[in-house]
Amino acid sequence: MKYVFTDRMSNVKASAIREILKATADPHMISFAGGNPAAEAFPVKEIEKISADILSHDPISVLQYGITEGDKGLIEAATSFFNRHEQALKDGDKMLITSGSQQIMEFAAKCLCNEGDIVICENPSFLGALNAFKSLGAILKGVEYKDGQLDLEALETILKQQPKPKFMYLIPNFQNPTGMTMSLEVRKKVLELAKKYEVLILEDNPYGDLRFEGDAIPSMKSLDQDGLVIYAASLSKIIAPGMRVACCIGPEEIVNKFTVAKQASDVHSNLWAQKVMARYLTEYDMDAHIQSIQKIYKDKCQLMLTEMKKYFHPEVEYTKPTGGMFIWVTLPKHIDMQLFVKKALEKNVAVVPGNAFLDDDTKECHSFRMNFSTPTDAKIKEGVKILGQLTYDMY
Repeated sequence: MKYVFTDRMSNVKASAIREILKATADPHMISFAGGNPAAEAFPVKEIEKISADILSHDPISVLQYGITEGDKGLIEAATSFFNRHEQALKDGDKMLITSGSQQIMEFAAKCLCNEGDIVICENPSFLGALNAFKSLGAILKGVEYKDGQLDLEALETILKQQPKPKFMYLIPNFQNPTGMTMSLEVRKKVLELAKKYEVLILEDNPYGDLRFEGDAIPSMKSLDQDGLVIYAASLSKIIAPGMRVACCIGPEEIVNKFTVAKQASDVHSNLWAQKVMARYLTEYDMDAHIQSIQKIYKDKCQLMLTEMKKYFHPEVEYTKPTGGMFIWVTLPKHIDMQLFVKKALEKNVAVVPGNAFLDDDTKECHSFRMNFSTPTDAKIKEGVKILGQLTYDMY
């Protein structure tokens, strides 16, 4: 039988990251390709203790159906947590617990976009979100970075177009894949443009608490006074991604529509994970936990950057993030990036080709992404040395 699939899925390809990660099943492979938290960052004992207590004293609370909006205890705990340094959830806002931030991206496209509508994204941007938008028929329009910041002139050019874009998808803190951070000045100007052209912003902030240098910059959600920002606040990178718990914060009317979409999608998020998260947020010192993660990532990032400086050809450029999980590497234009990635894989080192993160993956790209949070220190040293030699061999 010939299987026929929908037109809207024709532009959605299997994740380049997932395909590369298949190769990393080889125990000899050094993977800089993933985006996983460090294994030593997980609060395993605490989660085990909370889970045992819930299953011993109130098992039905996690085994029965729950409400779509999310566990009340988690909503209260998450509101307190995300509002601890700034006003992320304001009067007129509402929170919806979702199955990871990825689900927020899907709901945004599902509820706000018709087939052929435009979504603005950074170029490059998070592959998972881009695929979610494309799978629901949205057309991506990418905005490049210029001198380390989003090109506001290029952004306004797209905002002026008709039909008007439905929303902008932005990752202001330690952006995936580049590791770059949007300045406060640019955040304010983006908000001004959003207000001027009446275009929503979907602000994705999974890495904000992973800052290990410098002062925190207010989220666009906290700066928004006009109901323009939908905020994706994930607990994956600071507690555990496998629990698939995130919080969507936005204007009540929008979140109510997302709730209807969630009812049709999965009814509600995992109740065990929600209740464990609620207890962890309220019973443990989150600031101390986050500080321990920041220390782990600071050390790993500095090690990777030190080794890159030592072994990479001097004409290879790369970002120097102050938080997050990623470094964006740009090869000299005469080096074929795709061939470089292939040869690296042959030498048992996996990185992700940069074109996978573009609004159009057929565009020319000379960059690739490296992850420093997951590999051990020994693997970082070994893998960077191999890549460094390759930058000279292919120069």
